[in-house]
Amino acid sequence: MNKQITLDHLAQLKLDGMLQAYQGVLAMPVQSQPSLNQFMARLAEAELQSRATKRTELYLRQSKLRYNAILEQVYCNAERNLSKEKLMMIADCSFIERAENLLITGKTGCGKSYLACAIGRQACTLGYRTLYFGMNRFLEKISLSKLDGTYVKLLNQIEKAQLIIIDDFGLNPLDGVTRLALLQILEDRYGIKSTIIISQLPVGKWHSCIGDSTVADSIMDRLAGNAHRFELEGDTLRKKKIS
Repeated sequence: MNKQITLDHLAQLKLDGMLQAYQGVLAMPVQSQPSLNQFMARLAEAELQSRATKRTELYLRQSKLRYNAILEQVYCNAERNLSKEKLMMIADCSFIERAENLLITGKTGCGKSYLACAIGRQACTLGYRTLYFGMNRFLEKISLSKLDGTYVKLLNQIEKAQLIIIDDFGLNPLDGVTRLALLQILEDRYGIKSTIIISQLPVGKWHSCIGDSTVADSIMDRLAGNAHRFELEGDTLRKKKIS
């Protein structure tokens, strides 16, 4: 058997995990090489791990997360109104499987976006497609897609994501077009996919920020009805980083 031909075939088939595992076995002394069953198990495990790594890298690139954040670096204490126990409750991202939302509020600089991005990164690692939008860019995308005829395409892209993150919600009032677009997106996701909303405003003020009372009622019903709330407190963390 020509081992190089086998290596070439694995490369052509893009079985990178198997290729690296096979190369590792070939580099071992003959007496130390695994049995056939062990060898096949090693190849399969290596290929699964390789595909999982590639999937994570792809999802992270597509997510456009604002921060390269990880849950282990999220600052938890009583002053922030954030405990490790509460953070661990969502760390396995089972809330996505249950199609539950997260509402993260607090003053500017208190770490809302970092927390959301850490959750988003965890979701990508666990195999959930994730998309991050700053609210201003989100509104721009909606408006532009309405003009160039790609609105349905944008909705389909968002619908495919098992988790979307919308940051800086409530900084600017919504116009009629974006109100209805947001309602449609949330309607498509309700009970099926998860959404994280980040805002400086407390949830109680979102209704008036949205505008039209009827649409606001519908949006809030789909957002808050099955949501976990994180109401962060304390001084800005940016000051601590500078000092």
